[in-house]
Amino acid sequence: MKISIIGTGYVGLVTGACLADIGNNVFCLDVDPRKIAILKEGGIPIYEPGLADVVQSNVEAGRLEFSTDIEASVAHGEVQFIAVGTPPDEDGSADLQYVLAAARNIGRYMESFKVVVDKSTVPVGTADKVSAVIREELEKRGRTDLGFSVVSNPEFLKEGAAVDDFMRPDRIVIGVADDENGRTALAAMRKLYSPFNRNHERTRVMDVRSAEFAKYAANAMLATRISFMNELANLADRVGADIESVRQGIGSDPRIGYSFLYAGTGYGGSCFPKDIQALTRIARDNGQTLRVLESVEAVNDEQKTVLTDKVFARFGADLSGRSFALWGLAFKPNTDDMREAPSRVVIGALLRAGARIVAHDPIAVTETRRVLALDFADAPVLLDQITYAKDPMTALEGADALVIVTEWKAYHSPNIERLKSTMKSPIVFDGRNLYEPAVMKAGGVTYHGIGRNSV
Repeated sequence: MKISIIGTGYVGLVTGACLADIGNNVFCLDVDPRKIAILKEGGIPIYEPGLADVVQSNVEAGRLEFSTDIEASVAHGEVQFIAVGTPPDEDGSADLQYVLAAARNIGRYMESFKVVVDKSTVPVGTADKVSAVIREELEKRGRTDLGFSVVSNPEFLKEGAAVDDFMRPDRIVIGVADDENGRTALAAMRKLYSPFNRNHERTRVMDVRSAEFAKYAANAMLATRISFMNELANLADRVGADIESVRQGIGSDPRIGYSFLYAGTGYGGSCFPKDIQALTRIARDNGQTLRVLESVEAVNDEQKTVLTDKVFARFGADLSGRSFALWGLAFKPNTDDMREAPSRVVIGALLRAGARIVAHDPIAVTETRRVLALDFADAPVLLDQITYAKDPMTALEGADALVIVTEWKAYHSPNIERLKSTMKSPIVFDGRNLYEPAVMKAGGVTYHGIGRNSV
């Protein structure tokens, strides 16, 4: 099939590359000439394991191309995927300007029936707005004879495992209209996704608004589990319980399961924070208050300060003259994404308290430098207090304590004896509960986890 992907960001690039990999002819459009130039030269503007190989092999095979030519993009694909950004607006709602601009271009240039797929995460009712914009453009051209149908096909990709998630999906949600054009669109979508349904049917067909809602509901549930466990972890610290034992005790219940039950420094990234805000805004616009989700967001905001609260409790509020090693900058492993990363809150608190930081992250240092320049625009001189190490152990040299923020595999099995001999004082503040407190204590390390017997 001929497919057009509008937007070569995280979702668009993964979607385009993977659809090309199963044999489709994919045209990826972006209005950013710099990004297209990078892609044409064989570069990848984002970090995602395995993606570069998929892109390169399909470009070489002639199944994947990149361009800024809007008219050519519309002409190419019988299916037009809109995969542009929907950043949060000032009031927390999703900003649809890029989605509607893409829809307007489709209406402006289409010359045949189009299946228009909302792949971006969008509020309930967006498909109606997309349809109205396309229809308006067709009316301007006097081409109301041209048919189209807008489909909702939300993505459920995890950063760091997106290629595998796309190629081995647990479900494919398709929302279509209950009319003739909708049935035509559904047939096209079933054909497109048929390679993923050979072993068993993964497609879930529903009305458009339910499909739009499903994406927000999924992220809201996962975020809720994270905040729930973080609140319990904070209580466990007060009563002397071990949240890891609690996790195993409740996760073994098949009605609950283990996924997203890990306590830590809170969630970040591009999806959970903005989707929770958008969903609560949708509720308010419809006369309802989502009290659980408002609490989820509040708990998460507070959780990002828990680690530094432990540091201040140990060393005091003035950290002048103190040096801290910091392991992990990205909001999660296997990505360089720093959006809403807890490390930004931790770094901000430590630097403003006068501390020096030597940080390590396998991937995210370049992106960290960029976002910290924005975070410290009011006090850029503080950035002189943070440097970056090439490996984790180098970051420990002369440190008063180690602060762990992201659970990269490289941090899972440190040499405790070397850690002790390298640091000024063997103190670990573990924001991801990577280590067993008893093992660290036996090795002579003072250990502070999240919810791990801190009474």
